Parts: sequence; C-alpha cells; structure tokens
Amino acid sequence: MTARGLLGRTATLAVLCLGAAIVLIPFVWMISLSLKPAAEIFSPDFTLLPSQIAWQNYIKAFTEVPLHRFLLNGVIVCFGILFFQLLLAVPLAYALAVRDFKLRGLLFGLVLAGLLVPYHVTAVPLFLGLAELKLLNTYSALIIPFIASVFGIFLFRQYFAALPADLIDAARVDGLSETAIAWRIAFPNAWPAVTAFAIFSVVAHWNDLFWPLIAVSDRDLATPPRGVLYFRDEEAGSDVGPLMAAATVINAPLVLGFLLAQRRFIQGFTMSGLKG
Repeated sequence: MTARGLLGRTATLAVLCLGAAIVLIPFVWMISLSLKPAAEIFSPDFTLLPSQIAWQNYIKAFTEVPLHRFLLNGVIVCFGILFFQLLLAVPLAYALAVRDFKLRGLLFGLVLAGLLVPYHVTAVPLFLGLAELKLLNTYSALIIPFIASVFGIFLFRQYFAALPADLIDAARVDGLSETAIAWRIAFPNAWPAVTAFAIFSVVAHWNDLFWPLIAVSDRDLATPPRGVLYFRDEEAGSDVGPLMAAATVINAPLVLGFLLAQRRFIQGFTMSGLKG
C-alpha cells in the first residue's frame, strides 16, 4: 500500500471513529447517570464513572412506575403493528412488482407520494375518527393508524421486482395462485428486506412518543417513551437516576436486536432495489 493510500485509509478510519464517538456519547452518559447516586448526578465535578454503583436506580425504575407494564405494552403495540404491516404490504408490493394491470404506475406513484407525507399531518383526522369509533384509550388506537406502511410497500416492491421472472413463472406452472406465490415464494426470498423493515418499524414505534401521548391517557396502556414521563413530578422535578435507568432498559432491546440482525439489515438495503 502506498503512503497516500495509507494516509487516506487512516483519515477515513479517524473520521468514522469520531462519528461513532459522537453518536455513542449520549448513550454512554445515559448509562453513567443510571449507575450514579443522586448526589453525584448533580455534582459540579464531571466524572464519567460513578464512585459507587447505585443499583437502586434500576430497582426504583421498576418500583416507582410499572416499567414492566410499559415494556409489555411496547411489545404488543410494535409487533401488532408489524404483523398487520406485513399482512398488507407483502401482497400489495407483489402486485405492484409482478402483476401487469392498468393504473399500476399511478398507484406506485401514489405510494411514492405517501412517503413524503409525515404521519403527524393526519394526526387530527385520525384522532377524531378514533374518537367517533370510541377506540381511544385502547391498543387499537395505538395500532390501527400504522397498519398500512407505504415505506414497507415501496421496499418490498423494489425487492420483488428484482426476483427472477423465471422463478415466478415456474411457480405459476406448478399451479400456485398469485397469493400463494407472494407468501410462499416471494416473501421467503425477501427475508433480508423483511428484517430491515422489521427493524425500522419496531424502532420507530417503540420510540414514538407523539401518537401515544395523544391516543391514550390510561397509565396501563402507556408505551415505553410515554411511561418514562411518569418519572417527572411537577413539584419534585425529575428523578434522574431511575429515569436514566429506565431509559437504559428501554433502549437495550433495540440495541441488542440490531446487533443480532445487522447483517440481514444491511442486505435488505444493498440487495433491494435499484431495479425499477
């Protein structure tokens, strides 16, 4: 390797390490605060490592509020949303990618247009509609607004469009229906895209505070970000130690899940969709 190449590689590595450090600093500080006693958290002296580990912050995180209930709500809501998103996105994406019908281009254009619309824009009509149906303060109110994912339709459509046409034709010759081909042929072959989409969906809705703050007021239905707000007291302020402990517990499953699925996650985007 030439000196210029070595210098360029070293500079690239240094920039990547700097970027990683900037991203990780808030998480490291969160874990540090979750392990510190209250006196050290508000100390004027900066120390990253606690003088003594305050495990009671984690105990308080589960005793001051029903954190286990918030975590369970998050699992129910996120995987409920993901189930219905896949149920709708896979056949719709298959039809847009493989089937030839009138207005296919227009429908795909509407899907692309849907990617440009933030869901906050539809919050008011969704709230009013759910209120009319008397579904507020239920799991349905947290799940129904997100069961149709234009991002999922777009991602799977791009992946299905890259599948060999001979594979689809062979399945038709074997007598499979279009629905069976979508679920038994196209869906298993798109597993990297499914993994990537599942990570995006679960992370987005696990961390969502905007809609749960609007749709539910019952403490027993609070999702993890909504539940963290219960550590805040108007008179005493925020109990920072247990709050940071709760935040660490809430973020840990997402980090672990991404580390376990990172190879599939990368494949889902590198193998999908550069084909129009």
